[in-house]
Amino acid sequence: MLEHHSHLRGKVTYVQISSPPRTRVPEYIQEKEHVERLVGQINGKFSDANWVPIRYLYRSYPQNELAGFYHDADVGMVTPLRDGMNLVAKEFIAAQGQENPGVLVLSQFSGAASSMLDAVIVNPYDIDGTAEATYRALRMPLAERQARNRTLIQGFFENDASAWSAFFLNDLKLFSTRAYAT
Repeated sequence: MLEHHSHLRGKVTYVQISSPPRTRVPEYIQEKEHVERLVGQINGKFSDANWVPIRYLYRSYPQNELAGFYHDADVGMVTPLRDGMNLVAKEFIAAQGQENPGVLVLSQFSGAASSMLDAVIVNPYDIDGTAEATYRALRMPLAERQARNRTLIQGFFENDASAWSAFFLNDLKLFSTRAYAT
């Protein structure tokens, strides 16, 4: 995004919060080193004396501090290459104020993507497409941000744990009925 929209240099800062894993799995260590190299390369390429494009925070934060980061963000990027439900996306939306909400950019491979259709859905393998979607999110008009946020919040009430449980049990019943029929 900074390559294609150089006018954003010095104006946009990406905050990457990575909580250390509880284990010393070699793949986690390698991934951390890979991310740190990429952050260093990007910061080295685009930084100036008064600004760095990425603030990389590798530590755990209490939930109330994370909510503060989410609330203050203009855009929340939750772009895993594969994932389960991904509660971070929901936490980001829940932390937004309705008066000036941020925009959620969400990977299509996140489990949350199927129920959060008013997020800006991206394919994280498409780097240019994700960069353009993020740029659009940064420039999204207030009325559209508010409308998307209202719909996403409403989805929390319609897709709560009780609704999920009922849906799951119904699917399980249908599966068992088919399994016994064959």
